[in-house]
Amino acid sequence: MKQQNVYCEPLCIAKEYLFDIQKVSYQDAEPYSCLMHFHEVHELIIFEDIQGSYFSSQGDSALENNDIVLTPALEVHNYEISPRAKSWYLIQFTPKILELAQFQSIKPLFNRGMHLRMDSENTHIVQQQTKWLLDCFNQQPRSEKSLALLSLLLLWIADQAQSVEQNSEHMLKNSQGFARLLPVIHLFKHDEYVNLTVGEAAEKCHLSASHFSRLFKTVFRHTYANYIIQHKLYHGARMLSQSKHSVTQISYDMEFSSPSHFIAHFKKYYGLTPYQYRSDINRRMLTTESL
Repeated sequence: MKQQNVYCEPLCIAKEYLFDIQKVSYQDAEPYSCLMHFHEVHELIIFEDIQGSYFSSQGDSALENNDIVLTPALEVHNYEISPRAKSWYLIQFTPKILELAQFQSIKPLFNRGMHLRMDSENTHIVQQQTKWLLDCFNQQPRSEKSLALLSLLLLWIADQAQSVEQNSEHMLKNSQGFARLLPVIHLFKHDEYVNLTVGEAAEKCHLSASHFSRLFKTVFRHTYANYIIQHKLYHGARMLSQSKHSVTQISYDMEFSSPSHFIAHFKKYYGLTPYQYRSDINRRMLTTESL
């Protein structure tokens, strides 16, 4: 059985890439979890089989098979997904990709999070386009063909998809608990690396440590301590993909007690050791350069 993973974030796009795409699937009752989070990149999820709910700054809505969710960079969002079998395509891309000429017309699509749905004919077309994009990316991730396929996919969705109405009563930003945590949430959103103790984080929110801890767990459905570890792992993964720092150096930069502590947490979260993770990225880069 798979290690329990959170596929919401991050793909850790290698610095030479403008985007990344993966196919994600889980069997019935296979472990999966997702906590409230945000990305430094834009995210497009094209579901195949799904049952659950999507939560964003606009509200919440029920997910159906073949739905599409588009979340812009730095927007807080969350999913609650049933334990039944599920699958989707996960596409993440850097904001600078929208500065390219072929993407100018779709920039307004990324002003806010959107839950989208299409008729059966266009659903079939988008699913086929996504498969082509995945196949092309696996062979030529930095090619003009890959960018053209991504552009076609986004243009098609922008032209044909309809927005699903969300329940505004459940807007994340309207939550009293969410509002009280904003000083810390803003740090996570705008600082590359945050390593505050519970006491330091509580002080920024003008709360006692115990009150802050309870409130954080209520809002994020995760303890602050675990959230900090995952934040460190996200940043560590970025460093593995975008720098030549050793695993030992990264572990101490992330303020883990030892390299073995970092490696153990990394493997538990990503299902790979840091060495395997970096090797996989390097292998993909070498494959690209040889094409």
